Amino acid sequence: MNEIAEQIGLLLEQKANVHPDIIRKKICEFEEFLNQQEDAIHGSVYGNPEAPIVHEFGEGLYIRQITMPKGMLLTSKIHKYRHPYFVQSGECSVINPEKVIRIKAPYWGMTEPLTKRILYIHEETVWITVHAVKTKDLEKIEDKIIIPSFDNALSFGMEEILCLS
Repeated sequence: MNEIAEQIGLLLEQKANVHPDIIRKKICEFEEFLNQQEDAIHGSVYGNPEAPIVHEFGEGLYIRQITMPKGMLLTSKIHKYRHPYFVQSGECSVINPEKVIRIKAPYWGMTEPLTKRILYIHEETVWITVHAVKTKDLEKIEDKIIIPSFDNALSFGMEEILCLS
């Protein structure tokens, strides 16, 4: 995949007491690497025509469905709140600060606050997230549920989650 991704995998495989901030930093470095690749299928799926997004709303809920093509390599955004996700179809590998997992649909889990992940899509994958919201304005929703970077986490009072206090 890449030297940085391999380093992350090795750190997690060691099952040593590696501080999550070290893994977070490596994931951010990997994202920077991806963003420098001209022809790679990579990066944020937001606005990427190769990974169409469907937006749906329920009473107080925002449901986002993303279809990611086989071979896509990407990093996730950083979410502020714990929320469920569902893998409806496909298969992917996910690296997060705690572990590397291979997910095969059907599957569901919970995204914890301040989680940033690397995903590799083995088979076309449909990934759905659900968020509690009070608006249908996608820009306002993005501002409510996403932190642009770990540097911004401090302004949201999340020092304890980042182990900074």
